[in-house]
Amino acid sequence: MPAKTVRAERLDFHDADAVDACYQVYLAAQRADDPAGSWMSPATFRGWLTVGWSGDPREVWTARDGDEVTGWYRLETPERENRTRAGLDLVVHPARRRRGTGGALLRHATERAAARGRTQLDCSAWVGSAGEALARSAGASPSLTDVRRVQELADLPPDRVAKLREQAAKAAAGYSLTSWDGPVPGPYLEDMAKLMEAMADAPHSPGTERRRWDAERVRTDLNAIFPELGNRAWTIVARHDATGALAALTQVWLDPDVADWAFQGLTVVVREHRGHRLGLLVKTAMLEHLARAEPGLKRLETWNAGSNAHMIAVNDALGYRVVGPPLTRWRLDLTAR
Repeated sequence: MPAKTVRAERLDFHDADAVDACYQVYLAAQRADDPAGSWMSPATFRGWLTVGWSGDPREVWTARDGDEVTGWYRLETPERENRTRAGLDLVVHPARRRRGTGGALLRHATERAAARGRTQLDCSAWVGSAGEALARSAGASPSLTDVRRVQELADLPPDRVAKLREQAAKAAAGYSLTSWDGPVPGPYLEDMAKLMEAMADAPHSPGTERRRWDAERVRTDLNAIFPELGNRAWTIVARHDATGALAALTQVWLDPDVADWAFQGLTVVVREHRGHRLGLLVKTAMLEHLARAEPGLKRLETWNAGSNAHMIAVNDALGYRVVGPPLTRWRLDLTAR
């Protein structure tokens, strides 16, 4: 049947019923598009919808059929780097797809982005999904493709982690490990900024400006949003003994309402300290820590760009396997519309 006229309505983040309606659409879409993956709990979804992973300004608009929310989009408009770009997440309930809702939301999002001086929309879609079809029909161009890998902790041979950590520790002579739970402690803010800066040479979409980091940005863009997400987090770092500088880091996040899944966050090694197997060292140390801190944890999820051969090799050594379809990043040029 033909789609009814789509009415776009801006979401009030304080409207608990409307936020929950968005969550139900998200959950239905995840069940249809990514049945093997992990899904955010209502509490984490609410935090992500409101502040995201970085705290960039955002707005959310819903599509409604009467009082029913049939789809929604979230538009991020960075204020420092990438000020000509906007990030878009667009979700339509599976029962309402291919009836004009996605196209109407996308048109509305492009208007909102253009009104804020943005000339490009960046979004992601599962390969083979309705979202990919919408991106293609809109004239978007594919960029990076990310692949999800999952580590089933029960499948790890009991001695594999210990052996890999021992191998890494021999190559990492002159480095010591330290750790913290939760937000970045004050004494580590400057060092954390340098580690974030080291991500500048990680695979990224063409034309993307890398974020510039200092201690204040760590405090505002990482620590300040931490309570909003309600997650538990662990960080392990490798310190260079001779200089005291932090040389490598790995993070893991866990939604306490989905306690059998955890998400592998940032793993980075500063360029001048590469070649000492520090990435493997901190990741094996994290696995040993998680075995003690979260005995109910069953699996770790991570994402890798296809060009990130070094990290893929580390994950392969740890027993990660590819799960589910890849996720392609798309770019939509608004100046051509």
